[in-house]
Parts: sequence; structure tokens; C-alpha cells
Amino acid sequence: MKTNSLILTVFAAAAFVVAGCSKQDSSAPTPPATTPAASVDTSKLTAAFQSAEPAVKSAVDTAVTAIKKADYSGALTQLQSLSGKYTLTDAQQAAVKDVIAAVQKAVADAAAKTAGDASKAASDATKALPK
Repeated sequence: MKTNSLILTVFAAAAFVVAGCSKQDSSAPTPPATTPAASVDTSKLTAAFQSAEPAVKSAVDTAVTAIKKADYSGALTQLQSLSGKYTLTDAQQAAVKDVIAAVQKAVADAAAKTAGDASKAASDATKALPK
């Protein structure tokens, strides 16, 4: 059991070393940095609550701020509690549901990207080991 843990630790360390020490080709254009928060459009949510009472508007603003900071768990909690605490119009409920779906998609996309990056690092680590 200790041997398996040791081997796994060595592979993880090698993956970090290979990923951190890889040279980047300066002639290849680097893709623009994308932020996960950019993929969640909050404009419809903000517009739907434009004329809402101050307490509701404050809750929506808190959720929008969390989304912009990529605090998706905080945003989801805030958005899900909105309909339980306050009486919302049909348009407001639809806007909340749309943003919740977009946040969940952003989380899933980020998880898939992270899994792909981890898989690539493990593959690179395996290739870097002497045969």
C-alpha cells in the first residue's frame, strides 16, 4: 500500500515539474485568456429585477457580484434562495432559472477543462519518465 502511494506521489510530482518546466514556443500565438465568468450573461437577470424592491435587488446584485468573481457556489446559493424568500414574477423566475443553468454549465465546463489538463499532465509525466 505504501508503495502505491509513493508511486502516485512521484507521478504527481513529475506531472507538476513537467507542466511547470515546459518551454513555450514564442512563435506560436497564445490564445486570449478567457474567464469563466464571461460565459455567464447576467444582463437579463439584472434587467428583470430593475424595478424590484430594494431587498430583492440587493440579493440579485450579490448573486451577480459572485458570478463576476467566479464564486459559482455562492451565486447558486443566492439565486436558489431568491424564489424561496421573495415572490417573483414569471419573467424574474425565468431569468433566475436561465442564469442558474448558465452557472451550472460554466461549472461543468471548468471541471471538464481541469480534467483534460490533468489528463494531459499525467500523460506528459508518463512520457518524461525514462524507459
